[in-house]
Amino acid sequence: MKKIKKQITASLIMIRPRHFNFNLETAENNHFQKEEKILSDEKILKKAIKEFDNLVDKLLKNKINVTVIDDREDVKTTDSVFPNNWISFHQNSLVFIYPMFSENRRKEKRKDILEKLDNEYEIKKIIDFSSYETDSIFLEGTGSMVLDRQHKICYASISERTNKLALKDFCKKASYEPIIFKSYQKVGAKKKLIYHTNVMMCVAEEYVLICLDLVHNKDEKKNIINTIQKTKKEIIEISEKQCNSFAGNMLQVSNIKNDKFLVMSNSAHNSLEKEQRIKLLKYNKIIHSDLTLIEKLGGGSARCMIAENFLQKK
Repeated sequence: MKKIKKQITASLIMIRPRHFNFNLETAENNHFQKEEKILSDEKILKKAIKEFDNLVDKLLKNKINVTVIDDREDVKTTDSVFPNNWISFHQNSLVFIYPMFSENRRKEKRKDILEKLDNEYEIKKIIDFSSYETDSIFLEGTGSMVLDRQHKICYASISERTNKLALKDFCKKASYEPIIFKSYQKVGAKKKLIYHTNVMMCVAEEYVLICLDLVHNKDEKKNIINTIQKTKKEIIEISEKQCNSFAGNMLQVSNIKNDKFLVMSNSAHNSLEKEQRIKLLKYNKIIHSDLTLIEKLGGGSARCMIAENFLQKK
């Protein structure tokens, strides 16, 4: 019997931080990151752990299956709370490992996590793109790519962290159609490339939430709209201001009873207009949690903190 392609999963993997802090290397092209001038490192970590635990608690209370893996004590990784950048898990038992822009983030890749999952889940093949790092070619997982898993479409905004060569390699090996474009954000008086696609769009089962204003090329914008329309998903637009509050960085998940939820931060939720909220609530409930510090220092939000697990149980 042919497996039905699933867009969303009830099985999530999250990494509990142990060294969370501002990363100077990633701040080079992640313009969402802001330094913390007041709190000590100890207080930063304490607050980040609290934000992480609160989000996990909300997911668990809604009967969403979360595997929490502790960050390692002996390896300093400030951004390990964002596992979706280095690994992705697919319904056909494939696992991809990705080339990371920041040298200090490459330490986040962990064989022990794969070994742990291999005991429980079917893993047929691990495809490791890490060798691209040698040539400064990067593709940061489901940060760089927003996947329509039902229709095998890969939306990707090209940037220093999302290279066309690696992207096409992924699409070939995973059988996805690439939809490639560039999106820009205002940084002071300049317009700079958005570092990750998942801060400006989110693909759910029935809709795509997207900031089309950030795509300046008319043909690219038209191609995105036409592609989404062909999949019969509703387009829910957000503004650049909402993007800056991480309204693009959301993820639709399900629970063990097949109820659907859209996971986001408080800042993303607070930025939504009433009409947008009504549209979203038509399709799923909303889970939102305070991620202020993680967003500020890490430059990523709720979606970045979750690696979706589509592997089949053994």
